[in-house]
Amino acid sequence: MNFEKLTRFMDRMSRERTPGNAIEVYFQGKCVYKYASGYADLEAGIPLTGEEYFNFYSCSKITTVVAGLQLLERGRFLLTDPLWEYIPEFREMTVRTEGGELVRARNPITVRDLFTMSAGFTYDMDTPGFRAARELTGGSMDTAQTVRCIARDPLAFEPGTRWGYSIAHDVLAGLVSVVEGKTFRSYVAENIFEPLGINHCFYHQTPEIQAQMARQYSFVPEGEKACGDIVEAQKHGNAVKGTFVNVGKNVEGILGEEYDSGGAGITGKISDYVKLMAALANEGRGVNGERILSRGSVALMKEDQLGEAQKRDFNWKQLAGYSYGLGVRTLVDRALAGTTGNVGEFGWGGAAGSTALMDTEAGLAFFYAQHTLNPREEYYQPRLRNVVYACLDSVSN
Repeated sequence: MNFEKLTRFMDRMSRERTPGNAIEVYFQGKCVYKYASGYADLEAGIPLTGEEYFNFYSCSKITTVVAGLQLLERGRFLLTDPLWEYIPEFREMTVRTEGGELVRARNPITVRDLFTMSAGFTYDMDTPGFRAARELTGGSMDTAQTVRCIARDPLAFEPGTRWGYSIAHDVLAGLVSVVEGKTFRSYVAENIFEPLGINHCFYHQTPEIQAQMARQYSFVPEGEKACGDIVEAQKHGNAVKGTFVNVGKNVEGILGEEYDSGGAGITGKISDYVKLMAALANEGRGVNGERILSRGSVALMKEDQLGEAQKRDFNWKQLAGYSYGLGVRTLVDRALAGTTGNVGEFGWGGAAGSTALMDTEAGLAFFYAQHTLNPREEYYQPRLRNVVYACLDSVSN
């Protein structure tokens, strides 16, 4: 293996696309490469070391899906179960039609719908349900109580009929909390982080964590205005010219001190979180020998879960050739993706530029992070995947 190509790619990214970035690569259970480039603080000229804390945003979803699959293995629920069997507030749901009319949902939301983003939720967190949760909890936004309040809001489409990126994994975290009778953060710490030796990943920042974080920026394309909305900020996926604006270190999706966001809540260190990727690439067994999932659960996680109608909604440019498994992209067509990876490679990315890849066939895992909202995933994600795979077979530059 020779990682010169990856080093050059990382350096080019930190010169042209983000103030700083870092990566750690595991191959067949061993760390074979780690590197950081650019700046943790662009204004002060402080170099990035890779040991800083980063907001992982939607890469948090991988942990949530693992937690859900653990409960599936224990017989706590089935993917085909209606959600209302565990959270009764979801029994009677409404759907808002394209004409704005509210009609009763024909299908129940199933547990599978939460995993596969097919429940009909959106990412709008300024709704009557969220406002009711804020009032009922005095602003603490207890995860289980918040999820119960979300059931008051109409769905954007009939459950199970489409794919729509949404708060579904926040609801899945709430389901885990309800079924286990404990906070989601406690469940994750006891069943995923502690067994794998992950000691520097958390759902809520402290002043000590913030002091060790890389600065968080947003890329503002030339001619555009700065946008604080993390979803809106990602729409200029391939813009080249622009500026980096310091946007603080907080995560927009952390709604209160008791809200453990399954979809965007983890702040952590790359060298810690990559241990979860390495475990999944090793079919559920961590590099320390601890098993967090069975081989069958990992196989199910990366199995294509979408029907043809849902696939039409799963159309992000950086994911051409991929479908969606249980909370992760999964490679189904190498030619369409233009990738040198293996069919079945799976992973996900986050709003500030973190991205995870797992490949059980190759025994490959990596976790990459930068701290730039609007990370321009269309540019870096496909390139990064190809560069890493090329390095595995390289003997020279």
